[in-house]
Parts: sequence; C-alpha cells; structure tokens
Amino acid sequence: MTGTGVAALVAAGAVLLAVGIVIGRITARRGAGPDLDLGTPVERATFHTLHTASLAAPPLRAGLTEDTARKAARRLRSLLGTEALCLTDRDSVLAWDGRGADHHREQVLARVAEMLDSGRSQSLHSECADLECPLRWVVIAPLTGEEGVLGALVAYGSRESAVLVRAATEVARWVSVQLELAELDRSRTRLIEAEIRALRAQISPHFIFNSLAAIASFVRTDPERARELLLEFADFTRYSFRRHGEFTHLADELRSIEQYLALAGARFGDRLKVTLQVAPEVLPVTLPFLCLQPLVENAVKHGLEDSRNECRVTIMAQDAGAEAMVTIEDDGVGMDPEVLRGILAGERTSASGIGLCNVDERLRQVYGDGHGLVIETAVGAGMKITIRIPKYRAGVHSSAGPRSGT
Repeated sequence: MTGTGVAALVAAGAVLLAVGIVIGRITARRGAGPDLDLGTPVERATFHTLHTASLAAPPLRAGLTEDTARKAARRLRSLLGTEALCLTDRDSVLAWDGRGADHHREQVLARVAEMLDSGRSQSLHSECADLECPLRWVVIAPLTGEEGVLGALVAYGSRESAVLVRAATEVARWVSVQLELAELDRSRTRLIEAEIRALRAQISPHFIFNSLAAIASFVRTDPERARELLLEFADFTRYSFRRHGEFTHLADELRSIEQYLALAGARFGDRLKVTLQVAPEVLPVTLPFLCLQPLVENAVKHGLEDSRNECRVTIMAQDAGAEAMVTIEDDGVGMDPEVLRGILAGERTSASGIGLCNVDERLRQVYGDGHGLVIETAVGAGMKITIRIPKYRAGVHSSAGPRSGT
C-alpha cells in the first residue's frame, strides 16, 4: 500500500479509538450485551463499539452507493445508539435505518444541502410536527473524499446532546476514511490497468509484422508449420490482449511465453536456443498478469536483435517452499549496471526498460519491496533476472483456472 494509504489506516485507527472512548460511556449506560471478561463496563462498551465499527467497514470500502450505504447504516446506527440514521450522497438519500423515514426522509435533503454549502457539521432541532415522533434532534456531518464533500451522515436523537454531536462527527470522519481507502483501491486498480496497457503497447507492431512475415515465409515451403505458427500467434495475442483479470496462473504465463518463443524462433531460426525447466508443482501459482513475458522479450531482444550471434535463453520455475522462484537468463549483450539502476528508478527510459521498470513496480505493489526484480548483469555478460513469487498472498487470485498444455 502507498504511504497515503498507510497514513489513512493510522488515522482510521485513531478515529476508531476516539469513537470507542466517547461512545463507550453511552453504551455502558445502556448495557453492553453479554458479560464478557473484558474489564470495566466502559472497557466492555468500547470493545463492543470497535467490533461494531469493524463490521461496518467492509461495505464502505466499496464506496458510497445505495447498496453499501444500506449495509453500513444499521451498523452505524448501532454504533451511535440513535433512534434513526441515514446516509446520503449530494443528491439523494441512499439508506435510512430506524424510525421516521415516512415523514423525515423528504426533509433531510434540504438540511443536507445547507451543510454541503458550508462543509461543516450542523446540529439543530428537527422541527417535527408529529408529537409521537421521537426524532427531535438531528446532527448532520459531512462525508468527505478526495473530491470534497461526497454526502452526509445524518443522526437523529430524542433530545439535544453535545455527546451525540461529537460522536456523530467522529463517526462521519471514520466513514470518510473508509471512503478515501475505497478511492485508493480504485486508483490502484486504474494504475494497474494503465501499466498493463503500457506492457501491451510494448508488444509492438514491429513484432507483430515480423511474426506474420515469418509465418508467411512458410506458407509455400511448409504449410503445416505455417498453420501451427498462425495458431500460436492467435493464442498469444488473445492472451496478451485479454480484458479481464489483473492476475493469472504461472501455467498460463509460461504457455504464452512458449508461444512468443515459437514465433521468435520462426524469425531467428537456429540462432535462438531455448531451455525451459518447470517444476509441475508451481504451475498453479498466481502472479500478476503479463509479469514474465516482457522479461523474456527483453532477453530475446538483448540476445538476438542487438547481436548477430546466437543466443541461449534459459527459463526456470522452481519450488522454493512458500515461494515459486522464476529465473530468466540470457547470454546476450547485457547492460551497464548503472544504466539498469537508472531504468528501475525511473530516471532513464529505453524500449526494454519500460517492461523491466513496469514489472518491478507491479511486483513490489502486490508482494512488497522484498519481491522486486533481482537482476545480475554487466556489459557483454548477459542478464539473469530472478523473481520470487509467494504461493499465497491475500487478495492475489486468478478468476480462471490454468490452461492445459504447458
């Protein structure tokens, strides 16, 4: 997660603790439920408050919609202990929990509009004409995000209460943190999609033209091979330009690499020597989509396109306990380590560097800084790239099973 995301989580924890302490005393007076061995009544109430907040968080992490608001409103009302609570966006009431919806729901947006103009919490009498209605006091607190005020949390009480004002304001701040985290998640998804588009763009028209030209050269002399290469080309482009899923299985990624190497072999002939060694037990491991193919393309480019000699590319996928270890090695022209450091730091750009930097950043985002690319190279000494992929990481999963044929 980015530094902003970590800071937001810390802020969320601090707000939750403050809410727990403020509301704990209210809940303690109302009864804290089962007599758990958690200390004093205030401590038990605080635990109950934090637990309720943790149940309200997951829906809010998906953003502010009618569905997420409906799922969170009941938990938030329980958290505050109010007679009614509603969540709104800037234009409509998204969810209402508790009494009074029949005659307060239409009035609430007018009050929210006043709060939206100032951006500050408001507390006032509900001015309800129904003498039987318990909703006599209302607190309206803004829900904010990166784009400003997104909506409001509206809490109704039976009487004027300074504690409710403070508590509702703090809960609204906590809800805002969840919404900001949701926006961070969406930003991360958009960033990953942009990075994948950059990698797809690196599969250049030049490569596609050369592949088709190589296939065409076999049409008369070896029609069967031309047919096989055309199928490989179709499968390779279908996989590389698929529109779903940010993760894939190692089996699928290796199959795509085999197809790429088959097309490259048709072009370079005996100059390209490939060794592929894969432990079957690592084939189901999940990893970021288009994570290995750019590295293999880099190896072929530096081994053959930048040299007139033959090149050997060795790809190994081994079982390393809790991880799968993948190495991609070539004996091509290599690279100056200083130039490589500049590429990975984003200080230098090159055609092949786009792929190296992109893959390195994505691996670090998904698995942490300890799982970036490990690259050994020198001018004239080839290049060896090592990747360590955890076999399991929360949130990392592919939507489809690995294809057969690897």
